[in-house]
Amino acid sequence: MKAIWNGVTVAESDDIVTVEGNHYFPEHSLNKVYTTFSNHRTSCIWKGQAHYMSLLANGDMKPDAVWYYPEPTEAAQEIKGRVAFGQGVQIVE
Repeated sequence: MKAIWNGVTVAESDDIVTVEGNHYFPEHSLNKVYTTFSNHRTSCIWKGQAHYMSLLANGDMKPDAVWYYPEPTEAAQEIKGRVAFGQGVQIVE
């Protein structure tokens, strides 16, 4: 699968975990050339605290488009070391 935004492939992998309709890619598959810092955080009662990154490609920025759980709860260990993408990032097989 590929995650595509603004004409570039930001991640690609065959090792995908799907949770609540979101496709989690291995963190190492994320092309960090297209990411930039975000201090945005959210909390999920069963997954833990999500950290975010923004995407920057072809001169455009998509704030908080990538999220990950650096320390997921015991119930969400399958997404440890993985990233997911927000609305507007196309996921294709």
